[in-house]
Amino acid sequence: MNLTDEQREKVAAWIASGAKISEVQNRLASEFSIKVTYMEARFLVDDLKLTPKDPEPPKVIAPPAAAPALTTKPVPANELNEIPAPASGGKVSVGVDQITKPGAIVSGKVTFSDGQTADWYLDQSGRLGVVPTQQGYKPSPADVQEFQLALQQEVAKLGF
Repeated sequence: MNLTDEQREKVAAWIASGAKISEVQNRLASEFSIKVTYMEARFLVDDLKLTPKDPEPPKVIAPPAAAPALTTKPVPANELNEIPAPASGGKVSVGVDQITKPGAIVSGKVTFSDGQTADWYLDQSGRLGVVPTQQGYKPSPADVQEFQLALQQEVAKLGF
């Protein structure tokens, strides 16, 4: 491919500013009306002894709170998600799993005032899911409201 010195300098400037091969290909077509394949653009950059810059790695955001330390004593599986029984007076209790369910950012169990239990989770989009232990169970509106308030408090403790 024959480019003028001015065109070569432009390509070098594009690469120096962080352009990718596909961007060089598109700019050659739009600015100089030179249509080339991706491979031809790659060979051009190589012939000019230019090296495209590596993209910046994505920034990693630290988790809001440290995970609890693992203990050396074994914990029975039935105690991992243990939730205290509802207090007298018909309270709703919410517990957070020590090991979060797959696909969730936080999960746990809830015991409603009538003694019925359910698993709950918050997914990456912030959507709440509740899966009752007894199929078809629906808690009372008062229990739902109390559950939401208790859940907000538990999630706030975790820093979400």
